[in-house]
Order: sequence, then structure tokens, then C-alpha cells
Amino acid sequence: MIVGVDEAGRGPLAGPVVAAAVLLCEGGIAGLDDSKKLTAKRRGELEIEIKARCRWGVGEASVAEIDRINILQATLLAMTRAVEALGFEPHEVLVDGNRLPKWRYTARAIVGGDALHPCISAASIIAKEHRDRFMVGAARDYPGFGWETNMGYGTAQHLAALRKHGPTPHHRTSFVPVAQLALI
Repeated sequence: MIVGVDEAGRGPLAGPVVAAAVLLCEGGIAGLDDSKKLTAKRRGELEIEIKARCRWGVGEASVAEIDRINILQATLLAMTRAVEALGFEPHEVLVDGNRLPKWRYTARAIVGGDALHPCISAASIIAKEHRDRFMVGAARDYPGFGWETNMGYGTAQHLAALRKHGPTPHHRTSFVPVAQLALI
């Protein structure tokens, strides 16, 4: 029972950080890869198959948690929540990246793991799709920031809207571009 874990949303100026944990089903899933290398359509198709055939869990850390404990600690918290959401004790957890949460599980951090281990690839897809849906929903509540396409990253459109309208409740005020504009 080897579980893969990955996150989405460390770099954006807005929205939660999301992690997913996946125990691949018997026989695996064809076509898994790092979520950033897949088209949105293919990610969506794979997400449906992963959720239907595999054991998976999602964990989030809110904007308030990101601002309170910093993005690294919030990411590790989201990873812990994702593994706990599985509802079973994995034998080993493979985490994309170079840091591990302080947890009771046997685990390895693997840089570039989302391209090397299918279980991490699956977690990458689940985390990205979950977070993207959140940002598309937030874009309906706060139009003009372009979150339906930039997913909260600091694009020119997003920064222009931030200067014009100021931060929303979804903005990470501990991130320098938001903090600087909040002071103006």
C-alpha cells in the first residue's frame, strides 16, 4: 500500500493550497503524468478514472492558515490532511518534492516524483483539478481577476485587478505582491 502525495497551489497569490493522496488501483491507470504536462481535458478524464477506481484523499490549507503559518508549513499541513483523508494507514508515502511533513508514516521525498511515480502523478492530477475548480468558482464571485484562467497566479491581469480593487478574502496577504498593494 504505497501512496503518492502531491500538492497544487504553492505559488499563486490567491486561494488555498491543496494536496492529494492516492493509492493506485490494481492494474494502474494508463496515461498518468505530471499534471502540468497534461491538457486540461486529459486531466479531467484521468481525474474521473482515478476517483472511480482508486483510493484517494484531498487536504487543503486555507488562505488564513497560509498567512498564519507560511506556505511551506501550510503545504505540509494539506499533505497530512490528504493522507489522513484516505482512512487507512499506508505502508509508505511517496511525496513529490524535497520536504516531508512530520508524521508517523514511512515516507520518501522525491524531487520530480510526479513524473517518476504513477501514484504521485495521480495525486498531482487530483490536487490540480480540485484547486482549479475552487479558483473557477472564486472567479464567479470576484470577476476581473482572471482566476478562471490564471488560477490565482500573479499574471498582469490579476495584478492590475488587485491594484484596482484591492485584495479579496481569497488573497494571501502574507505574499509580497498582495502585501505591498494592500499598503497603498
